[in-house]
Amino acid sequence: MRLPLNQKIAILLHEGIRGTHGKTGLSLLRYSDAPIVVAIDRDCSGESLEELTGIKRNVPIAASVKDALQFKPQVLVIGIAPKGGNLPDDYWHEIKDALVGGMSIVNGLHTPLGKSPELKTLLKPGQLIWDVRKEPSNIGVCTLAARSLSCKRVLTVGTDMAVGKMSASLELNRSSRLRGLRTKFIATGQTGLMLEGDGVALDSVRVDFAAGAVEQIVMRYGKNYDILHIEGQGSLLHPSSTATLPLIRGSQPTQMILVHRLGQHQVIEGVPIPPLVKVIKLYEMVASGAGAFASVPVVGIALNTRNFDEDRAKKAISLVESETGLPCTDAIRFGGDKLLDAVMRS
Repeated sequence: MRLPLNQKIAILLHEGIRGTHGKTGLSLLRYSDAPIVVAIDRDCSGESLEELTGIKRNVPIAASVKDALQFKPQVLVIGIAPKGGNLPDDYWHEIKDALVGGMSIVNGLHTPLGKSPELKTLLKPGQLIWDVRKEPSNIGVCTLAARSLSCKRVLTVGTDMAVGKMSASLELNRSSRLRGLRTKFIATGQTGLMLEGDGVALDSVRVDFAAGAVEQIVMRYGKNYDILHIEGQGSLLHPSSTATLPLIRGSQPTQMILVHRLGQHQVIEGVPIPPLVKVIKLYEMVASGAGAFASVPVVGIALNTRNFDEDRAKKAISLVESETGLPCTDAIRFGGDKLLDAVMRS
């Protein structure tokens, strides 16, 4: 499934537009072709979405689901990605209001809603609840089959979670498409799945089969495309992240793009982010298995400069290029061409 293109969408984003957990909804607003008619955020009701986020989309902001019904949405998407992926308690009444108002629900959180007896009783004919995070069927363990593919497999890796790996992959995929390449974005998280319609919700897969699930989706498309842009997850630096290594093993990338947020110096308190040159060496060492597998270079840096003005962003990009010797850009702000050039040269 993917977000329907023939139904009006509302995105539930309470405290996510100004806060730190709205990446799902904001990414859908930036990249989805679906007709999004309203965002819902009690902290920003009545304000300009474009002024708040820089996203050039004329979408009003309502204070609640009940207020949003005036725009006649048919689907409510839960647009937050909170720590742990659980549904906040104060969202339940909004979901019930949406169902009573005739809307279907798209849920990317770990809390399953489709099995809730209380919510099931509110469903009318034609309404459904799509729980995005589900383990794929018929998965096995990783066999390194992706090594046999001739296509380029570009994996985004990060200095932390939620630094913009999906956005960098989407921008690279867009640049590839504009160049006439046969290109495919491989979604590995809930937002990517909503956008693309297929992929694997990696954090819903049992750990022993995670690399196998990645391998399965890569093998499904690898023979039919020139280049796969594989959405990264987590970080080797984050103590709670288990997703990055299965992505490396399952996809057997040919290149990696390192994603970093400008101004961030630690992952969590007491865990600093090393100099980017050292992070690059870490990822290249892990990807190659210290020589057990083929060498995989980091060929460019995607720098997330969202919290800085353009002049500061350009200076930071030049500094990163000088320090690492690699091409660097903010793919959202300036496009993915520079990074794609690096991929195609390698």
